[in-house]
Amino acid sequence: METALTSAPHSLSLSTDSHPFTSLRTKIAPISSFRFAKFALPTRFSLTSLEKCLIKVRAEADGAINVDGDQSDDFILEDVPHLTDFLHDLPSYTNPLKKTQAYAIVKKTFVSPEDVVAQQIVVQKNSPRGKHFRRAGPREKVYFTPEDVRACIVTCGGLCPGINTVIREIVCGLSTMYGVDEILGIQGGYRGFYSKNTVQLTPKSVNDIHKRGGTFLQTSRGGHDTNKIVDNIQDRGINQVYIIGGDGTQKGAAAIYKEVERRGIKVAVAGIPKTIDNDIAVIDKSFGFDTAVEEAQRAINAAHVEVESFENGVGIVKLMGRYSGFIAMHATLASRDVDCCLIPESPFYLEGQGGLFEFVEQRLKENGHMVIVLAEGAGQEYVAQNFHAADEKDASGNRLLLDVGLWLTQKIKDHFTNVRKMAINMKYIDPTYMIRAIPSNASDNIYCTLLAQSAVHGAMAGFTGFTVGPVNSRHAYIPISRVTEAQNIVKLTDRMWARLLASTNQPSFLSCEVVQEKVGKQIVDDIHNLKITSI
Repeated sequence: METALTSAPHSLSLSTDSHPFTSLRTKIAPISSFRFAKFALPTRFSLTSLEKCLIKVRAEADGAINVDGDQSDDFILEDVPHLTDFLHDLPSYTNPLKKTQAYAIVKKTFVSPEDVVAQQIVVQKNSPRGKHFRRAGPREKVYFTPEDVRACIVTCGGLCPGINTVIREIVCGLSTMYGVDEILGIQGGYRGFYSKNTVQLTPKSVNDIHKRGGTFLQTSRGGHDTNKIVDNIQDRGINQVYIIGGDGTQKGAAAIYKEVERRGIKVAVAGIPKTIDNDIAVIDKSFGFDTAVEEAQRAINAAHVEVESFENGVGIVKLMGRYSGFIAMHATLASRDVDCCLIPESPFYLEGQGGLFEFVEQRLKENGHMVIVLAEGAGQEYVAQNFHAADEKDASGNRLLLDVGLWLTQKIKDHFTNVRKMAINMKYIDPTYMIRAIPSNASDNIYCTLLAQSAVHGAMAGFTGFTVGPVNSRHAYIPISRVTEAQNIVKLTDRMWARLLASTNQPSFLSCEVVQEKVGKQIVDDIHNLKITSI
């Protein structure tokens, strides 16, 4: 065995059956770093067998494990940490799930250790297999007994439909599937670990919370102090931590896992990604997104009724979307009453040929009214220049947004009143907090159940420092670093944005010389990598 050192985050178990009479199963012990390792079969095998079963494992810069060899076909497993990576003598137990009434009739109760989920499913004949993640679900062996588990749940950040459903299903999953009795609720976000009391959670106490909006446990932004949190976890004897939150919250979960690993304590840390904006990378979508899009229809319908009832009516509906315009885009496509959709990823301008003012006037002449859907993060540079605002941030480190809806309403009104000498009727609707506060719909309730149960199965199986989510409609365990390294944004070169442009017939705003001068060749050649919010 040959080994050269550079970087590996944790151990990896590998097996291959590339030769009909041989198999290889080995484990790389946790080491500070390595670049590659070659594994050869014992000398009792022939050279032919050895050549066919040679495998090379390489740790990529992003922590991925790249397996090279005759049968690997560029297969990359982005594995998640396990408690046995730093607690090597940890005993395992038979999973009690098979004995439960619900799972007794399931044909295949447990997920195979070899099951993975491909990140890329649309491939060509000779393309590499690419990156994969461990499939989520119950394992045959668990590393906690029900009587030893003392779990806790915490919710952080802003509100989102479905939080209470996730809380409920974690509690019910631990209790009914694994027989766990000790489940604590941490109140008030991360700072609740060291500044507030906990509440005992039982299936009875959370029975109907999925019918309510908000979070049963309360929430807050900021307040993350890793050492204080882990001290509290140790003091309370907690050994499973379920953290529900967005990008900043998941980064905090990763820090907690790292500190737990450093101290060498048996604590599984599981993250459940939450953002109403659907801007979390890797996973198909975030919970609460479908509910938000559905509820946004009511605001759009109200705006459409208002502007249809007045001469030259112009309605503006502001929806969520700090950095990503997914809610605005999907709500526009679902409605078909929207004439123009403005999102953070797509630059726009007001005056001149091909500008927004020209398009508004054109629609008013054609239809007598128009509806504009606006993501809250769009046009922030415009608004900041207009009001000379300081770049302030909230407790989570997010930039405080100015009200682009009010700004655009006033701009359109001033232009048509003072410049075009036209009488228009402006209607502005901001339903953002109404949407955040509602309970999740049926689709999101089912999705939240799957997320919660996947997290429970992962923690009981000894995985830690992971987050859960669907990748190509299959739930997987994903390293936290992968969902926090970049934000998911609308790609203007994808077909979905083209469908929206075809639906609204709005201008793309990319022909303006001012826009092209500011963003340069990049927006023409590689627009899907756009990092600006607007022009």
